[in-house]
Amino acid sequence: MADAGPRVLVAGASGFAGALAARLVERHPRFVLGPVTSRSDAGTSLDVLYPHHRVGRELEVLDLDRHGDVDAAIVAYPHGASAPVVAELLGRGVKVVDLSADFRLRDLAVYEEYYVPHPHPELLGDAVYGLPELYRDALRGTSLVAGPGCYPTAAILTLAPLARAGLLDDVVIDAKSGVSGAGRAATAKTHFVSVDENVSPYGVGTHRHAPEIDQELGALGAPVTVTFTPHLVPLDQGELVSCYVRVAGDAEPGDIVALYEQAYAGEPFVELSSRPPGVRDVRETNVCRIHVTIDPRSRKVLAFGAIDNLWKGTSSQAVQSLNLMFGFGETEGLA
Repeated sequence: MADAGPRVLVAGASGFAGALAARLVERHPRFVLGPVTSRSDAGTSLDVLYPHHRVGRELEVLDLDRHGDVDAAIVAYPHGASAPVVAELLGRGVKVVDLSADFRLRDLAVYEEYYVPHPHPELLGDAVYGLPELYRDALRGTSLVAGPGCYPTAAILTLAPLARAGLLDDVVIDAKSGVSGAGRAATAKTHFVSVDENVSPYGVGTHRHAPEIDQELGALGAPVTVTFTPHLVPLDQGELVSCYVRVAGDAEPGDIVALYEQAYAGEPFVELSSRPPGVRDVRETNVCRIHVTIDPRSRKVLAFGAIDNLWKGTSSQAVQSLNLMFGFGETEGLA
């Protein structure tokens, strides 16, 4: 731990994402963990809620007059509740990584269709989408990062080389996530018997991450409307996306693999695998592990991506973005 460095507030530290963010910041060689806050668990030490994180800091109710004297903040609030806090922090000159959906969608109408009336739409144009593999240069110069959703992180990284090459024609994404992806409050209400030895789809045709995936693939030059269906699986954490892609024109397996190798050469947190990945391959890492091939019968590209939804899908990716915002090595505190 450095003796001095940028102080980082973690707001909403009693949730899964906030607690892990606090752990990663506290152990970071450059950042210094500032206040950790929570309305529901104020007065409780974070290591009582999450002993495995080993962060012995008392949670406090957020008061920016007392807690706002920091260099950066990771805000782990629900959509709608996050934007007002983010706006106030930015007004104080604090760099912010927001883990809610409040700044992910660039189109206000789309955001309000899937979420709530936006409290601060004037900030949408200032946010940089927090996927470093696509927005690295922009992240270095921003004060507001919109942390991607976990499903979009996995899906976009798995499909980005095809999108950028103009090959995406039709996309079906079959996604599976552990129960922690629903957040601490929802997970507490999920009965063990309903999850154990069971797999079930949810958000069919209506999931909020679909327009986020469409947006980012479109920004890469592939204006597609994906078919996206997530499934809940009996794991605590981990996420796998299986993408079935009809491509424009003819493609050979070697050409597709070469496309991915070129796209991700030198990327510290993207691994290409010769076999389909499993979620254990990437557990508690900031890695997205990808396998791509072509089905010889259907001629569709089959692309698989695995991440840890709490790490690369949320909190460790937030620290990856913070590293870029402050000009630190991108892998610091994460390798």
